[in-house]
Amino acid sequence: MTTTTQLGLKENWKQFSLLVLVNAFVGGMVGIERSIFPRFAESVFSVSSYTAVLSFIAAFGIAKAISNYYTGRLANRFGRKKLLVFGWLVALPIPFMLIHAPHWNWVVAANVLLGISQGFTWSSTVVMKIDLVGEKNRGLAMGLNEFAGYLAVGIFALLTGWIADHYGVTPYPFYLGIAISVIGLLVSVLFIRDTSVHAAFESKESKQVLHKNSFWATSIKDKTLSAVTQAGLVNNFNDGMIWGLLPALLITLAMNDSQIGLIASVYPVVWGLGQLFTGRMADLYNKKSMLFWGMLMQGVVIVLLPGTTSLVLLVLLNAILGLGTALVYPTFLATIAGATHPHQRAESIGAFRFWRDMGYVFGALFSGLVADRYGISAAIVGVGVITILSALVIQFRMPQS
Repeated sequence: MTTTTQLGLKENWKQFSLLVLVNAFVGGMVGIERSIFPRFAESVFSVSSYTAVLSFIAAFGIAKAISNYYTGRLANRFGRKKLLVFGWLVALPIPFMLIHAPHWNWVVAANVLLGISQGFTWSSTVVMKIDLVGEKNRGLAMGLNEFAGYLAVGIFALLTGWIADHYGVTPYPFYLGIAISVIGLLVSVLFIRDTSVHAAFESKESKQVLHKNSFWATSIKDKTLSAVTQAGLVNNFNDGMIWGLLPALLITLAMNDSQIGLIASVYPVVWGLGQLFTGRMADLYNKKSMLFWGMLMQGVVIVLLPGTTSLVLLVLLNAILGLGTALVYPTFLATIAGATHPHQRAESIGAFRFWRDMGYVFGALFSGLVADRYGISAAIVGVGVITILSALVIQFRMPQS
């Protein structure tokens, strides 16, 4: 370790900015699927069952959750940069598999790779940014990280919806994925430096206790960590539903791909932009209150979605949903980082992100099964009610933060 190691956003702004850029590319890889997949499944593969359509989200969620966990476990052993580069290497074949897929199972397999790639790349950028900034600006750092990622999700969802509407649902939208994966890999290899030395530097002065079992503490035992973890799981539980069923709901309203792309993009765009402000708020204001109100806003909006047919109102509701998610997303990570020792931070973040992204799996399966049996509206309302209950868990289990 060199004596020149410094913590802080100002001190490490060049590397931090590059990591923000890299995470925008990471988000873009998910965005290319966000608005077009239900129509892609039906028009190309004649897959119409909601459970079958949502199987690609479940595959993505399982792979991403496991990758998140192992990124946390392996970060100290192999270094953050190596895991980031590995994640981009996994991403390279994904758009080609989607373009040339002869069967729906190829699409599911591509999304397994996408989940692995997202787990390693996104988790690495999260850990590296927290390593760089130190204690003072964790919320701001996570706000900027998630802003870049989810703004890119929204922009590419809008762009692929437009391309699909004008040029067809395949192959042109997936050409974007080829460009994203190549650029992301090159930037990561050539310009990103490992940040393990910054975490070691901070560990020397940390007053946080070491947990005997970081995964157990994050999942169940520690009240703060476990309350945040369940909310993270439910947040992605409802996001998995929005990803898979919102476009399907809009199709039943006879909306075209451009309109679906517009509505589907508003949520992640507001989610991304909002984190420019909510990330900093997490450094200044009560984290528990931000988590409670953010989850409650999400739940109420989701319950209202099925009864709404107006394009304007659907855009407004998705904007409010994005704001509610923006309140909680950087706050999740800032709270986890603040409640763990720097030496265990990567592992605790990995455990949190494991459970958070398992929410995609549970959300996709729940939404698909309920939608097939009782209809899309029942599935959406059910997810909204579960989200409201998660807000109450934050209120009554989590200590003040």
